[in-house]
Amino acid sequence: MPNLKHIHHLIVLTTALLLIYHQAPTRAADLSPPPLPDTLRSVLQNLPTLPADQPRLKTDWLITPPTQTAAVFRTANPTEIVLTNGLIARTFRLAPNFATVALDNFTTGQSLLRGVKPEATLTIDNITHPVGGLLGQPNYAYLLPQWLDKMTADPNAFQLTNLEVGKTKERFPWKRVRHCADLPWPPPGVSLTLAFKPPATLPQALTLRVHYELYDGIPLLCKWLTLHNASDKPLRLQKFTSEILAAIEEASSVEQSAIESPRTIQIESDYAFLGSDAQGANKTVHWVPDPQYETQVNYQRTTRCLLECRPPIGPDQIINPGQSFESFRTFQLIHDTTDRERRGLAQRRMYRTLAPWVTENPIMMHVVSVDPKIVKAAIDQCADVGFEMVILSFGSGLNMENPSPANVARIKALADYAHSKGIEIGGYSLLASRSVSPEHDAINPKTNKPGGAIFDNSPCLMSQWGLNYFANLQSFLTNTTFTLLEHDGSYPGDVCASTTHPGHRALDDSQWPQWRKITDFYKSCRATGIFLNVPDWYFLNGSNKTGMGYRETNWSLPRAQQIIHSRQNIFDGTWEKTPSMGWMFCPLTQYHGGGAAATIEPLAEHLDAYEAHLANNFGAGVQACYRGFRLYDTDKTRAVLTKWVDFYKKYRDILDSDIIHLRRADGRNIDCFLHVNPRLKHKALAMMFNPTDRPLKQTLRLPLYYTGLTDTASIRRQDEPSQPYKLDRQYNVDLQVEIQPASVTWFVIE
Repeated sequence: MPNLKHIHHLIVLTTALLLIYHQAPTRAADLSPPPLPDTLRSVLQNLPTLPADQPRLKTDWLITPPTQTAAVFRTANPTEIVLTNGLIARTFRLAPNFATVALDNFTTGQSLLRGVKPEATLTIDNITHPVGGLLGQPNYAYLLPQWLDKMTADPNAFQLTNLEVGKTKERFPWKRVRHCADLPWPPPGVSLTLAFKPPATLPQALTLRVHYELYDGIPLLCKWLTLHNASDKPLRLQKFTSEILAAIEEASSVEQSAIESPRTIQIESDYAFLGSDAQGANKTVHWVPDPQYETQVNYQRTTRCLLECRPPIGPDQIINPGQSFESFRTFQLIHDTTDRERRGLAQRRMYRTLAPWVTENPIMMHVVSVDPKIVKAAIDQCADVGFEMVILSFGSGLNMENPSPANVARIKALADYAHSKGIEIGGYSLLASRSVSPEHDAINPKTNKPGGAIFDNSPCLMSQWGLNYFANLQSFLTNTTFTLLEHDGSYPGDVCASTTHPGHRALDDSQWPQWRKITDFYKSCRATGIFLNVPDWYFLNGSNKTGMGYRETNWSLPRAQQIIHSRQNIFDGTWEKTPSMGWMFCPLTQYHGGGAAATIEPLAEHLDAYEAHLANNFGAGVQACYRGFRLYDTDKTRAVLTKWVDFYKKYRDILDSDIIHLRRADGRNIDCFLHVNPRLKHKALAMMFNPTDRPLKQTLRLPLYYTGLTDTASIRRQDEPSQPYKLDRQYNVDLQVEIQPASVTWFVIE
């Protein structure tokens, strides 16, 4: 039997020797940096040197824009570069191969990376190849710089050959034709493009590029891949993972943790569908266990702290000679808090940065008829009270799939009339959630028959019908001069097992081209100035607006209940959306039932409910689908409508700004929300509602930190004279308010 004491001493001695090995000074020869190609050396010489001591920001980037712009720097290490904007930094080693070796949040001082992974992986002809990366990290709980000097390149990986630094470029054109925030496009920043050659097992005429963009003034970067086939043979890209990050874990639990992803790193992608929010729509983000992290606390080693960004299926694309493939884009927003409001403000800033067209917020009416007499009367009323857009709504009888000259001419005449009155016009079209025919519907891979799609039945966008649909839709929009499309049942991510559809070969390559088809169409709409209402999360591909978040059948409830629901929906929907990103609803005529008790018509007889809808929506900076045949029926109705349109246009900039969530509507007490924008004259506007049947007098605390005000605030109730208020050291003001029964008021803060 072996002597246990001797075994114990042997283990202790071995451990000590290993510690000495890792901590011993490295020989001078080992410290010599790996050689760099001449192309890389020449690029590095032209990069500025990272300052040795980067001062920590003394201002809040959500209030005061940082003065430091995004740039690429070289460091004291001749094989390292840093991509930074003063808020975050991503550090790369260039040799012996390219790898991300640090991701730092300068606001918190936190390092977010615990290990080195490949930059990406590509599965080509059934073999998976890493891109960059380094081998030999001894412990994946943390990463020491001295370990990097001993790590080696993977001989089976794509190898870095060159890099290029430049400016950010627009993902697609944005034609500005209506009121919007004065935001730059593309978002200013720096780009870093890295060229890789394939390993020896692949054709050497392949060129892979890994693209990074880092934006000014926001802790946000973007990453994507392009693969070009310059060989004389087709290339089959079956799968790819475009981002791999060994991130620090959110929490350490011996048992399985309920936390599935770190809250410090928010990952979003433009490969998004079937979602009313960013998290639900994002199909590429996978937080998975890291098998190399053997020292984690979790006993089963299943802590989800490894990020992989990849499509849920495929793409299984054939890249023919001379062609290129471009991946989706991954956006990484680095948070400095777990506070819900601040995280929401950062996310809303991200969308204004990456998709500034979401700030387009036209006042719109949904007309439920295509009868020229009714439509022209509605256009006249819109022009009269200051509405800006008419939508020929669902149920109106509009058929945008009909390319006949007679249909186009009839609708073009209505568009001409609208434009003569200064009103934009567009219409509704249903795409998914319907059956076209067995020949063109998406085929269920389980049954090899139609049915079983996300909305039960749906046409395949790459069937001949789908290809014709988009051609007809584009032709209709162009020939009628429509400047709006409400696209219902947008592509929800259906797969299709058909082997006869012209736009895809089989199941594994069916999702990618359908997503490409609809997003290319939306991008073309953005380039031509067509406003897009899409009940799905297509903002990063050009859509302007989605539903704020409501149950459609709730508009069949009694009018008084609708009012409370409406404010709750707005309160809940604006945690992650700007006010202009979501639409609400107002059933001027019956919608989904409910009869007379649910509808506003006759408008003059239910003017209290109509005004409550107007106050809810315009006070929140949220546009609604005012759906019916007319906007007003009497002079009194017209006066109320004009009052709220004028209010919105007077305070449009601050009302379209972020909402700070103060008190959610419950029907029992005052509820309120606060718009803030430190860059405007009107720093804030507080909307307050009394839903009860009695007057309410209370002291309400207004948090004014995100207004940028620090000492005093000038506050006035509606158009009354202003009064000065001293801010406490948490930047709050206590405001005494008295609100009459079933009424609303507002306060302007300067």
